[in-house]
Amino acid sequence: MTSLTRWILAHRRLVVAFWLVLTVVGIGTAGAASKAMDQKFSVPGREGWETNQAIARHYGGTGGTGAPLVPVVSLPAGQGASDPAVRAQLRQVEDRLAKALPGSRIAGYGSTADPAFVSKDGRTAFAVAYPPPDRDQPFGDNPKAEKKARAALAGATVAGAPVHLSGYDALAGQSGGGNGPGVLVEALVGGFGALLVLGFVFGSLLAFVPLLMAVPAIMTSFLAVYALTTVTGVSPIVQFLIALIGLGVAIDYSLIVVVRWREERSHGREGDEAIVRAMETAGRAVVFSGTTVAIGLLALVLLPVPFLRSVGIGGMLIPLISVAVALTLLPVVLHSLGSRLDWPHRRTDDQASRAWTRWAEGVVRHRWVAAASALAVLVALLAFASNLHPGVSDVDTIAKSGDAKSGLVALERSGIGAGALLPHEILVSGSDPAPVARAVAAVGGIHGTLAPTDASWRRGGTALVEAFPTEDGSSQAGRDLVKAVRTAAHGAGPDVRLGGSVAQNADFIDAVYSNFPLMIVLISVITFVLLARAFRSLLLPLKAVILNVISVCAAWGVLVIFWQQGHGSELLWGISATGSITSWIPLMVFAFLFGLSMDYEVFILARMREEYDETGDTNQAVVRGIARTGRLVTSAALILFLAFLSMASGPETDVKVLATGLATGILLDATIIRALLVPAVVSLFGRWNWVLPPGPARLLRVKPSTPAGGAPRPATESA
Repeated sequence: MTSLTRWILAHRRLVVAFWLVLTVVGIGTAGAASKAMDQKFSVPGREGWETNQAIARHYGGTGGTGAPLVPVVSLPAGQGASDPAVRAQLRQVEDRLAKALPGSRIAGYGSTADPAFVSKDGRTAFAVAYPPPDRDQPFGDNPKAEKKARAALAGATVAGAPVHLSGYDALAGQSGGGNGPGVLVEALVGGFGALLVLGFVFGSLLAFVPLLMAVPAIMTSFLAVYALTTVTGVSPIVQFLIALIGLGVAIDYSLIVVVRWREERSHGREGDEAIVRAMETAGRAVVFSGTTVAIGLLALVLLPVPFLRSVGIGGMLIPLISVAVALTLLPVVLHSLGSRLDWPHRRTDDQASRAWTRWAEGVVRHRWVAAASALAVLVALLAFASNLHPGVSDVDTIAKSGDAKSGLVALERSGIGAGALLPHEILVSGSDPAPVARAVAAVGGIHGTLAPTDASWRRGGTALVEAFPTEDGSSQAGRDLVKAVRTAAHGAGPDVRLGGSVAQNADFIDAVYSNFPLMIVLISVITFVLLARAFRSLLLPLKAVILNVISVCAAWGVLVIFWQQGHGSELLWGISATGSITSWIPLMVFAFLFGLSMDYEVFILARMREEYDETGDTNQAVVRGIARTGRLVTSAALILFLAFLSMASGPETDVKVLATGLATGILLDATIIRALLVPAVVSLFGRWNWVLPPGPARLLRVKPSTPAGGAPRPATESA
């Protein structure tokens, strides 16, 4: 690190020119990079996905992964769908949709007279319309078709009752989606919050330096991902991660180095020597921190879902580029502008924070109480996390009011159920679909099934069977129903396969979460090896890995409480309990939080190791380490928290859920874990924290550490 820093300082113009070119090109291509990202979603080799692909091929893309538009009518008392006049009007509703959405696959009571489309009392009827997909939209969404259908049904009535257009796209269209801030605005909000925190930390114009470093880090990350899109598909969610997580980690890494630089200057080091010393200590910690974040994200490539793999590969570039900026451009800026920007210097870095010193001394003095208190909170959150249900969000959370919501409420009150918005689609090849429909209809929890005879439902030697579950796919009953429907369908014919969004999501969960333990093991092993080298210890990295896994699981517990059970989402956003957490969100929360929270572990333990090597006293190392890093870690966590808070300002519920998990996870980690549990546990283990026997040391290619048999320790040393 010393040689690299001196080389950087000797070639300042070259370094500045390098980053200036990348930043300018990144700014110029950011728009193209965002457009080049796609949202191709697949679960290769799984029945649900493969069946939906076959449906798309045979039926022109209508159905399968996409949810239908669902017009719903609640007839007045004394009227029934079976009345000839009423049925004729229901048929007119279908005709209107067919005219507005050419090429759609449509069925309802008006055209089929099938009881599957009617409630038991005959007063609520619905239809389904699968429009051709919008190629510009992810996951089969089609907001353009929803707008056309709504215009076509404007003012439509059946027996004097209004026709409500419901369905996932219709609900999303009335949820406020698309009216929230864009990526740029969210990044600006996060940046403004970060500036306030940095101003408090530095009390000088140095507050602008970490923000300045974030610009080349973010723009170069966009450029790198743009290049990546020429090789593989990249999910658009990566652009949010670059803008917001990139902002957070770039600022955090620069913050660590600049604070250490000021400390070295306050201790008498001048000019480049202060920079070199800061890079030898804080810079080294930044390298290990950025590497652990990158490993956490790269581990997503183990999951058999291209969507998540692209997030892992694209997201991995963010911390690596941020580290590169902190190691190269930041020393040049400190050399040229650092002393001038450190005005007015309203904080002294010669002494550690008195408040954090008192806190650390209190934790060490009452370490058993501190550890027990922190574990009590974490155990409670882990208990909630054990009830986490990955799946699709409760359909009732998409829109709070409007015509689409009225249609959904009518389905639920009539007994048809919200499951009609996401029917099971069964593809039958080379045989009569009627027996399949009868077999699936006998499954408990199915409101009704049908096998339409219209040409749009039978093509290329195949036929489609629609099965309408009563329960929403987000509920446990809805998830359990998939297996029963699949079993019944398979038993009804030799070439029958289950498709539809609910089945595909079930396959996604099975594919991803069956590989999830492998992902955790890989991340843990690699992180353990890296940290064992960094801390020259076996116990510290083991503790760090275990606490990191606990920290992420605690964040899952918050998601269960706040969203799945609705204790908070209703109060803040008026969104009721989701019933499930969208299946990809827990994975993303784990991948990002594992790396980001390990940042703080590295910063704290690296300083504790440094202090222990100087004093030989564990308790002193804990107190000094927390005193020097407490304010730093808290400020860094607050910056990331504000970035995620701005991310939560978007209108999409899934983005809010993800942002909530990341934001609360960061705060939990910086407070309960790093400020309370870590110092208590390190103090409890005493000198055993610092042991690295000769054998493992040779494998890791570092010096062994055997304090238990080394030089005598001061009397304050804990056993």
